[in-house]
Amino acid sequence: MKISQDQLTQKAIELLKQLISIPSFSGEEDKTGDAIAAFLEGFGIEVHRQYNNIYAFNKYFDESKPTLLLNSHHDTVKPNNAYTKDPFHPHIEDGKLFGLGSNDAGGCLVSLLATFVNFYEAEGLSHNIIMAATGEEEDAGEKSIRSLLPILPNIDVAVVGEPTLMDLAIAEKGLVVFDAVVKGTPSHAAHPNNNNAIYNTIDVLQWFKDCSFDKVSEALGEVKLTVTQINAGKQHNVVPAQVDMVVDVRVNDCYSNQEIADLLQKEAPCEMTPRSLRLNSSSIDPGHDLVKSGLALGRGTYGSPTLSDQAALSCQSVKLGPGDSTRSHSADEFIFVNEIVEGIDLYIKILTGFLQ
Repeated sequence: MKISQDQLTQKAIELLKQLISIPSFSGEEDKTGDAIAAFLEGFGIEVHRQYNNIYAFNKYFDESKPTLLLNSHHDTVKPNNAYTKDPFHPHIEDGKLFGLGSNDAGGCLVSLLATFVNFYEAEGLSHNIIMAATGEEEDAGEKSIRSLLPILPNIDVAVVGEPTLMDLAIAEKGLVVFDAVVKGTPSHAAHPNNNNAIYNTIDVLQWFKDCSFDKVSEALGEVKLTVTQINAGKQHNVVPAQVDMVVDVRVNDCYSNQEIADLLQKEAPCEMTPRSLRLNSSSIDPGHDLVKSGLALGRGTYGSPTLSDQAALSCQSVKLGPGDSTRSHSADEFIFVNEIVEGIDLYIKILTGFLQ
């Protein structure tokens, strides 16, 4: 007998409580992986595992059809020092389910798991469905979805579960972090020095402050460059040889990360070394049928400035889920129980419109 949506929703909420109670910092998600596998197996679903990545295929998977990926993560950051509640004690107050990872991204994850169960035995769908509950999202680790994708069938489109208030993030900014170095002549502070690295940094900082990129994205706006760290000197009477800075660049979908690196290394008035180029921007065609299905239900679209596992995907993808990203990584993190109820309902309705 097919389980009702209400029953499925209650089981998803109970799973979220269980996941909150199990510490699952990035790279340490083995026990939450066990719980997710047991949840799916409880519905008679064959489960596969790679590291702490748990994944499953819909019952009538057909290699001749395109494939939809449903993905969210079960790792968390460590609780910050401002917590007043036990981060591993799931409890409901005033309709809010409190606990570490409740909003980022537990609510999204259990809602997608429930949605996958809902469609698991459906026949005649336009797409196959793969459900992947993955680890190491918070630190973009080597055993995250990046390690899983090469062993999965080709993915044509993806829904990445992150808290978006169930509006559709149809584009997401990429990220390049640069280590910047401004050089000068080291000397004793008592002697004249016309090549002081710290003073040289004044003009460099102004250049960064004024820096802009020509291409502006309709969904994501401008590329945003921000100097976030600066460090120099070890004692009061020594002029340092260099100033080290960290520059955070949020990249829109008009540029690849490589293009941004090439531009800055050519134009910036200091040495610029990118730490990684793999966190590219991502997007989906605003006219894609998946987006149309969400719009038909009155959901909005926007461009997201924050990163997710979308950065690892090469297919078109949309970020979508219950919860509010402003609560992510906050003290006394929570998600409204009604957001999960609504999230499961909307996921099912959006996919029904898309898959049928």
